[in-house]
Amino acid sequence: MRARIEQSGSGKKRVLSACQEPCPIERGMRIIGGKWKGSILWHLQDGPVRFNDLARMLGGASKKMISQRLSEMEEIGLLERKVLNKRPVAVTYEITPFGQSALSVLQELKVWSERHNI
Repeated sequence: MRARIEQSGSGKKRVLSACQEPCPIERGMRIIGGKWKGSILWHLQDGPVRFNDLARMLGGASKKMISQRLSEMEEIGLLERKVLNKRPVAVTYEITPFGQSALSVLQELKVWSERHNI
């Protein structure tokens, strides 16, 4: 139920069904919000991608930023890191079923952004 404001006859206002911290939307944004997380998931949807290829796909993100986001996302279970070679180091990143479950939300966000030219 969404929060709403009720006003008494004397003009006093009170909130009904106030969000409890954190609300479901805030929890979801903590998982897939944050700079580059949505884009990383989006680029992994078709299969495993090597780190340098992902960096090329993301364009404006630094490798340090990408590495930080990938670590965060791996820690919460959105993706898996697989080591292909130790020398030279080669890894791929692959979306997990949990990460896949966020793609429909990202698709809707993409459509909304395109519809409103933002």
